[in-house]
Amino acid sequence: MTVEAERAAERVARQSYGKLVAFLAARSRDLPAAEDALSQALVDALRVWPARGIPDRPEAWLLVAARRNLMQGARHRTVQENARPTIALAVEEAEARMNDATADAFPDDRLKLLFVCTHPQIDKSIHTPLMLQVVLGIDARAIAQAFVVSPATMGQRLVRAKANIRDTGIGFTIPDRRSLPERLSAVLSAIYAAYGLGWDDLGGADGGHSALSNEAIWLCRALLSMLPDEPEVIGLLALMLYCEGRRAARRNAEGEYIALEQQSTDRWNAIMLAEADALLRKAGAANRFGPFQCMAAIQSVHSARRLTGMTNWDALLTFYDALLMMQPTVGARVSRAAVLGRTKGPQAGLDCLTTMDAREIKAYQPYWAVRAHLLTEVGNDREAETAYLSAIGLSDSPAVRGFLLSRLADVRAGIV
Repeated sequence: MTVEAERAAERVARQSYGKLVAFLAARSRDLPAAEDALSQALVDALRVWPARGIPDRPEAWLLVAARRNLMQGARHRTVQENARPTIALAVEEAEARMNDATADAFPDDRLKLLFVCTHPQIDKSIHTPLMLQVVLGIDARAIAQAFVVSPATMGQRLVRAKANIRDTGIGFTIPDRRSLPERLSAVLSAIYAAYGLGWDDLGGADGGHSALSNEAIWLCRALLSMLPDEPEVIGLLALMLYCEGRRAARRNAEGEYIALEQQSTDRWNAIMLAEADALLRKAGAANRFGPFQCMAAIQSVHSARRLTGMTNWDALLTFYDALLMMQPTVGARVSRAAVLGRTKGPQAGLDCLTTMDAREIKAYQPYWAVRAHLLTEVGNDREAETAYLSAIGLSDSPAVRGFLLSRLADVRAGIV
């Protein structure tokens, strides 16, 4: 029973962490206290559930336990006395909802919390990490890894940002439409970053259908229901669906990684890709082309192979040129170099890579993987071997490491 209880607690925490924190924080106006209360509720669940059995509604049990913890925390604090009426009101509201036998769910306030995390009073550099942690429950260590900083540094930044939310009294509401544009970009970036973490699966279980990716898609759909005509929201949803539609083809039956060009298109999800096509057309009709629409257009070119049997590399190069004008990121430059290697020859791709700042690409795994491939194409096996070793050392995915190791073995055997 203990193992079953642990699994149940882990499952509800993974699926509902952001939803529970958002509900509690939106009513208590104290994000750190809401997280502490929920953490304690999870500890209580691991203590109580093995003895009493897993409740029929684990999510509701955690909510009731967490709001009790909030009330107890308020009673023990000697400062911020004015927080008590707010927390008391939150407790009464939650109590009423959870005592209602017909209430199978509670309001999902994650969208509110997304916009709270992008408030102008919060440092822009922490917007995305803050949303990843408090809305989607990603731990600081994984976020630090994604942002290439130490876990301690990331943890300190997150703690300061949450304290700022509490101390400045930032409202837990969807901003009015006049304030939306300046904050929407950060929200979209965070949703996409969450999807990317699920896609890369930093936990190492890349073969499964990631719950984190599903959460990111759900959040984007919820955002789209609020802003149905916003082309960048539509573009982001299309982008994620293009990628998600190919998920099943990323591994073979043995769990080995399959590169995009070698994937069997009959394993792609045709319904999901068709929805992405329709969304991208709708976004284009607004005549306001943005970076997420551009990235979706890039993925649409890859996905078109299911219909044409080929990849239009020239179109990809055009879209990457456009993307670099809007967002000159390291990832976009590396991807453009890979495409340039296909359209203009591998040496052209290598020349593009050599212009990049060494500090930016030192720990960027895709750079070394692309460089290794292009060096192999021009017959420079010695440097290709070095680049493959760097790419392998920087990879978090066992499947990707296995793929790169097989390429390295081919180089060493001289059969590439």
